Amino acid sequence: MINVKVGTDKEVVSALKEFKYVEKVYEVYGVYDIVAEVRVGGMEELKESVNSDMRKLNSVLATNTLIVAD
Repeated sequence: MINVKVGTDKEVVSALKEFKYVEKVYEVYGVYDIVAEVRVGGMEELKESVNSDMRKLNSVLATNTLIVAD
């Protein structure tokens, strides 16, 4: 789940779709602006994808990661 600067939703959605591990991206209403579904091989890869890629996008203000349980 991602919060972005006002008016930058579509720009961030487009950027997120370029990452190989992002499967789906949704613009949402409420506490968060965007929800991105990602599929990675493990926790290290998840940490790398969020910290090194998603959080470095200029308009991203905050992220919150949820891990799906089987």
